Amino acid sequence: MPGEIVPAGSAPGPSALPALRASHADRDRVVAMLGVAAGDGRLTADELDQRVEAALSARTVGDLAALTADLPPISISTSGVPAESRDVLRIEQKFSRLERTGGWVLPRRLELAAEWCNVTLDFTQAVITQDTLEIDVDMQGGNLTLIVGPGITVDPYGLTLEFSKIKNQYAPDPGTPVRLRIELIGKKGFGRIRVRGPRRWGTRRS
Repeated sequence: MPGEIVPAGSAPGPSALPALRASHADRDRVVAMLGVAAGDGRLTADELDQRVEAALSARTVGDLAALTADLPPISISTSGVPAESRDVLRIEQKFSRLERTGGWVLPRRLELAAEWCNVTLDFTQAVITQDTLEIDVDMQGGNLTLIVGPGITVDPYGLTLEFSKIKNQYAPDPGTPVRLRIELIGKKGFGRIRVRGPRRWGTRRS
């Protein structure tokens, strides 16, 4: 059951997120990924045709995830073309809110330095460039919110907490392949870190 993050090895509960309705942009990104995979020789022409047809008629995020589960991560931008990532992205913020949302391209390593501000990192539409993202946290005060979706997991066990806590409100579906593992290291003092899924209509903020 979602709650405070528990030690590694605990079994996660079920999640309804794979049943989340897919958008046109979701379908377009998967079609682009399939095209790149076919160009790399990972899919035959027949397999490409079958999967593209399935992607265009997919109703849920889970349906789309199944079409790329046996493919390596491919960087696709929101415009449907391959995207390049930076090796290291450093974000510094003081005393004002910071948000990264939409189709931002994930770096190989993210350095987050923030003081007394709230930071939100939304990975649900981000361009995933590799299967692991290390976030080096140096944050004093304020809250850090990580918004994740199907196939995205968060490992917080390399993080040192001082007068702070981590609250996990997202339970991944064990049947969904992991496409991005977020590893938190560094130090968080005061405030909290919250891991949650995207908000859905009819839900209230807690």
